[in-house]
Amino acid sequence: MTNINTEETIKLLTDLVSIPSPSGNTNEVITFVEKFFAELDIETKRNRKGGLIATIVGKDSSRHRMLTAHVDTLGAMVKEIKPSGRLKIDLIGGFKYNSIEGEYCQIETSSAKVYTGTILMHQTSVHVYKDAGKAERNQENIEIRIDEKVHTAEEVRALGIEVGDFVSFDPRVEVTPSGYVKSRHLDDKASVAILLQLIKQLKTEKITLPYTTHILISNNEEIGYGGNSNISPETVEYLAVDMGAMGDGQSTDEYTVSICAKDASGPYHYELRKHLVRLAEDNKIEYKLDLYPFYGSDASAAIRSGHDIVHGLIGPGIDSSHAFERTHKSALENTAKLLYHYVQSNLVDNN
Repeated sequence: MTNINTEETIKLLTDLVSIPSPSGNTNEVITFVEKFFAELDIETKRNRKGGLIATIVGKDSSRHRMLTAHVDTLGAMVKEIKPSGRLKIDLIGGFKYNSIEGEYCQIETSSAKVYTGTILMHQTSVHVYKDAGKAERNQENIEIRIDEKVHTAEEVRALGIEVGDFVSFDPRVEVTPSGYVKSRHLDDKASVAILLQLIKQLKTEKITLPYTTHILISNNEEIGYGGNSNISPETVEYLAVDMGAMGDGQSTDEYTVSICAKDASGPYHYELRKHLVRLAEDNKIEYKLDLYPFYGSDASAAIRSGHDIVHGLIGPGIDSSHAFERTHKSALENTAKLLYHYVQSNLVDNN
């Protein structure tokens, strides 16, 4: 096996997180991925939801595999333009208002104009508001301060900003000398970068996969239905590549690939899970088995939509999910290694 080029993966990851792509507004990042595949001469097509499917023909075209990772991220929409000229927002995806307080953001209008701003509590100034620290972080109190000279709703609308405009958060991506990657939206652009680099490696090494394999770059995972369609009837196995969740009671860490046994949707396929563990152990890949209590994936969405498939979930361990996230290059490398061996392995015997 050729050594995994983790530095290239990290460069790709920084490019991806730097492209705003809240769920519902993902065309720019999908176009980026589309061009990446085109340069590798990989066939792709877009589904009607705006996701991208790449297909690699394997030795066996009667049975297929599908792998997926998602490029859509958390974000917000303009809910209301306040009389003060500030913006009330409504969240896209499952996270809390406190996790974005103080964050820089962009507001994209329907005519593609982009304005910058900062997400703040209305009661921010401790010199004015006695309850600045105690006030609840919620939709009523959190607002966007636009970086334009506006004092009224009319002046904001004159800029072209309107209810329904998308708000994206500054990723603040940084790679430390010690190998950590700190950024918003590592969920799930870390996995997308790993998959893209994997396909490039397979192409470079001229490896023919045992089964025709589809790569779905989904764009609605954060709102629950990114990977629930466009699954060919020949597809037997479906593996979601998404972040491993860390916290109290969790096994997952920032240095290994996390193999999920169960999330909020229920257990993942037992035989596929054991197959992934065997591949990790046989190839000396560092991994952790874990359960994610408040989590769903594109694979669980596919199962819920009625597809008769074997489903699994793996991904790099990521700290502080749905906030300011962090992982380590070793987690990216271990995930890439497991995927490299998985796509060349036999299908799970479900009998």
